[in-house]
This record gives sequence, C-alpha cells and structure tokens, in this order.
Amino acid sequence: MSVQSEMATLHYGDGKEAKLPILVGSEGERAVDIATLRRDTGYVTIDEGYVNTGSCKSAITYLDGEKGILRYRGYPIEELAAKSRFVEVAYLLMYGELPTPKQLNAFSGLLNNSSLIHEDMKQFFGGFPNHTHPMAILTTMVASLSAFYPVPDELKDEEESQIIANLVSQVRTIAAFSYKMSIGEPMIYPSYRLRFVENFLNMMFSSPVQDYQQDPDIVKAIDTFLILHADHEQNCSTSAVRITGSSQANVYAVISAGISALWGRLHGGANQGAISMLDEIQSSGDDGRVFIENTKNKKARLMGFGHRVYKTFDPRAKIMKELCHKLLAKPGMHDPMFDIAMRLEEAALSDEYFLSRNLYPNVDFYSGLILKAANIPFNMFTVLFAIGRTPGWLAHWREMRHSPDARIARPRQIYVGPPMRTYLPMDKRGANRQSERSKSGRLIARPDPAVIQADPTVVRPKRFTDSIRAERLVPMPPAEDGSGPHIA
Repeated sequence: MSVQSEMATLHYGDGKEAKLPILVGSEGERAVDIATLRRDTGYVTIDEGYVNTGSCKSAITYLDGEKGILRYRGYPIEELAAKSRFVEVAYLLMYGELPTPKQLNAFSGLLNNSSLIHEDMKQFFGGFPNHTHPMAILTTMVASLSAFYPVPDELKDEEESQIIANLVSQVRTIAAFSYKMSIGEPMIYPSYRLRFVENFLNMMFSSPVQDYQQDPDIVKAIDTFLILHADHEQNCSTSAVRITGSSQANVYAVISAGISALWGRLHGGANQGAISMLDEIQSSGDDGRVFIENTKNKKARLMGFGHRVYKTFDPRAKIMKELCHKLLAKPGMHDPMFDIAMRLEEAALSDEYFLSRNLYPNVDFYSGLILKAANIPFNMFTVLFAIGRTPGWLAHWREMRHSPDARIARPRQIYVGPPMRTYLPMDKRGANRQSERSKSGRLIARPDPAVIQADPTVVRPKRFTDSIRAERLVPMPPAEDGSGPHIA
C-alpha cells in the first residue's frame, strides 16, 4: 500500500477545509484516509451498512465486483478451485503462501490430531431440544470449546497454530455430531484414514450398521464448495469476527460470533433460502413457469439470483455451475426440483427481465443444488458454509492480532433522539401519553405502564430438555394498594 502525494480536500463549515491523505492498495484501490477527520474538524462520516467504508487494511482477499474478480492471497479463485484442496487453501489463507509438501503434510496431520472434541462435550448435545437448528448448536458448542481448551492471554506461535487447527477441524466434527444427534443416531468419530471432506461425509452418513460409500464427484463438489466459501473479504460475518476479536476476546467466542452473523438469511442462510424457494415451487405444483411470471410481476421473491457485490457475474457461480451440472447428470440424480432449477436458470440467462437487472444465478443457487444432490439436509446448508468460512475468519483474526495498527473497534453514530430534557417524577408523567416525537420527527414508542398486564396465554419453556414442557404464565396478584401487578 502506498500513500499518494495527492490529497483529498474536504470543504465544510464557513469556508473551512481539511486535507485528507489518499491511500492506494496493491490492486489500485483508492481510499480517503479519514483517521484524523474528527480530531481536525469535529465531523464524523456516516455510512449505513458500511457500503463505502474500508474498515481495515488486509492482505488476505482481493475482490472486484464490477469485473467479477476474486483472489485469495493473489491467486485467482478459478485456479485454486481447479488445482487445490480445501486444506491447502486453508493454509494459504492463514499463512500467506501455498504449502510445500512437507508443510501440507504437517498441517494435515495437525488437523487430524485435533479433530476430536473432549468426550465430556458429548453430554452437551443431549441438552438441546429435539429439532434444534444445527447453527444454534454449532454457535453454542464452538463458544464452549474455550472451557475445554483454555486460551492463554499471551499466545505463542505454537499455541496459536494449535488453536487454529482445533477450530478448523473441530467445527467439522461438531457439525456432524449435531446432525447425528438430530436424527437419533450414534455419533461417528473422525478417522485418521480419511481426508477432510471424506471424513466429514463419513461422520455425517456412516453408521455402525452401514458404511458410507464415498462418491468422488460429490467429494470434489463439496471440497470446491468449501474453497469457494473460505473467504470473501470484509463481509458481515468477517466484520463481526474482526469487531469481536478487536476486544481481544477469546478466539472461540470470536468464531462463535462469526457463526451467529453467518446464520442470518441475508448472509449464510441464502443458499438454504434458494433451495427452500425451489421446494415451495415444487410443492405448489408449479414447474417454475408461473413463478417466473410472478417474479416479474413482483408477486414472488427470487432467492439465489444476483449479488450485492458482483455486478456482472460471480466467479464462484461459474465454477459451481459446472460442478452442479456434472452432478445432476449422474445416473440416479433425477429430481423434479432440479428440473425447476434448470428452468429458472434458463430464464435468468435468456430473459431480458433478468438480464437487464443482473439477476444471474449466483453461488447460493448452485451450491444449494449441489448440497441437495449430496443429500445434505436443508438445515445443514449454512453449517457447511460455516465449515468453509472458518479458515477465512481465523486468517482475519490472525492478521488483526499481529497487526501493529490493531485497536478496538469503536464506530461513531449520529444521535437522532430527543435533546436534553428535565426528569419527570412519577405523578407528572401523563399515563395516557402513548408516544411522542423527537425533534427529528421519529416516533418513539412509549407504552403506558398502566396497561401492561401479565398475559395468561403466553407460553414459555419450563426446562431446556429434549422434550420441552410448557406452562402458562400466572398473572401476578395485585399490589396491596390495589394498583395492579408490580412492574420492576
């Protein structure tokens, strides 16, 4: 990164101006450095959703949405997907270079030796209710790892490498265990004989009475899926990891925060949303044609098409498309849902409505079909995303941890609430005033305490067990003065 002699000039106030440095990245990206803006001018910037804000300087991933470019540590995603395995890419993201055979062997061995979770943790799975979403289990269990694998305040390189191996490998084990728990089957332990993806599929689908037959095409498709999802610059979950990690929180809690952010349907949940959309189309008896027309008429929501960052095409989608079509062409892979998907794809690639809006099938569309073809349950789709993204999260955590510029994240805000006002005693507050407007015009809801009642119809879980029992909330008795329920 270089600092240009050229400066940006901000004009503000009554004829005042401020000079701001211009930074240029290694790929020519240009940014205005506002680090001293508030100190020098008293102003801050506002950028809802951080669409125009560079939160850090990073050497991990380069992304150009306008040109459809994605590179990990300088290597095009197309080459990595075609020539590497996920474990190699995880090493590359973490340490900046593709591993030598010796380094890859050592890293793979460390992942294998770190794949087991503490036996006492198996008891935790029994504490979740049946049908708990696997992402809820994953988030909780990853945070719980810190109780069994304590992290010292000052990490040595060897300890850091071990923690990285723990998380990359154990996230996969926890995911498979959570699936087995949900279907009532015994957990299958990882095997030192199998590679990363084969191990995961074996833990998912093998059982004491039946071995899982590995399909090389499915293994390759899942491995590529993980590579394509390993990192994507400063997205929602990676930003959550960096913000949480900036406080020097425990790294297991940091990755748990990333998993929680990924769970959202606008982020990692999009591939599950795409396949759920196809499922709903099929359930309605439509072959996709009616849905296409409803989409054009704003009567249906299209999932798995277009992308916020990529404006021309998603390079990951092109790779996934090829693998997807190869899988769907295999004997025994016929499914009416796949026919609907291909019809939507054809419309998106030929219909002017979709073309003019850049609504091309994205990586979520094709990856959802691949995961379904591999018999991955719908509610495990985002879990697979989390397995793939864990090395990227850890690479950003590691980069931030070793950066001399690292500091705790503390964004500013523009306050739009009411100005200072005088405190009112209880008898002066006007019980019937339900709302008031601040000077900004925003409505501030203020429920009347006098009408708050204990609702006897509200149901809450009594115990956090496999079989949730529920009881009705009992209304609180009136206070001695007859004024109704106490309000704390």
